Amino acid sequence: MKILLFGKNGQLGWELQRSLAPLGELVALGRQPESNPICEGAPLQGNFLHPAALAETIRQLRPDVIVNAAAFTAVDQAESDTAAARTVNATAVAVLAQEAARLGAALVHYSTDYVFDGSGKRPWRETDAPAPLNVYGQTKLEGEQAIRQHGPRHLIFRTSWVYGARGSNFAKTMLQLGKERSELNVIDDQHGAPTGADLIADVTAHAIRQLLRDPACAGLYHLAAAGETTWHGYACHVLDAARAAGAAIKVAPQSVHPVPASAYPSKAARPANSRLDTTRLQHTFGIHLPDWRIGLERMLSEVLTSQA
Repeated sequence: MKILLFGKNGQLGWELQRSLAPLGELVALGRQPESNPICEGAPLQGNFLHPAALAETIRQLRPDVIVNAAAFTAVDQAESDTAAARTVNATAVAVLAQEAARLGAALVHYSTDYVFDGSGKRPWRETDAPAPLNVYGQTKLEGEQAIRQHGPRHLIFRTSWVYGARGSNFAKTMLQLGKERSELNVIDDQHGAPTGADLIADVTAHAIRQLLRDPACAGLYHLAAAGETTWHGYACHVLDAARAAGAAIKVAPQSVHPVPASAYPSKAARPANSRLDTTRLQHTFGIHLPDWRIGLERMLSEVLTSQA
């Protein structure tokens, strides 16, 4: 089996290179052109700002499975750079869907809770009506719609609050600020579950194996760690774990103050409710999603060890 992975250098793409490698021959691409490891030909392209080049790359490689971990994720920037966000998150995804359908290949794609408006308090289900609050969410929804329109055998995973040991993320930012400042203000009226890129990658590999055996598993799924917290609760957990590990954290627990999202105005509106109901995913694929603290503590242990 041949697997083509786009977005290899991101937090998720890095973990997918590990989890997908045992499934078959893996070709992983980032934004920069790369030589074809299978045969001579035009350089392989993974830059989603050039959708036509992506189509040519897929035609050269003829993969059995396409996994798309590439995305325009700069939420505020998307408000002003709408064309680029739409090209990456929707137009290029439509090309992948067209080419996958033409080849008979399976397509795996990642979406976001930002397709919802963040209202209410219960976790969002796959059957709930999308209503994006910002350009990023709208373009990610358009990508989902393009996949369904072109009809390849597919898995779409909506996730949220993704972190990884590689690259920058909220937890690492809190660690750094906690070492530098004596007080921190952190948003406490947005709810979700921090979800590790390693967990998403492992679930993906498991789901691909099952999809290839049973095409009826295709469809849309919500994928997030179990439990929930706020950004403030997330920050406090990170800093408490760092203190327990002996890190030199300057800010005291009582000096990490909860504040409303309105304290930090931004170009793009953020959803207050990022909770995702993962019942369908767990039932279909026979998996258990661990509490968000478990994966986070593993990542923090790795990061703190590397900083020691």
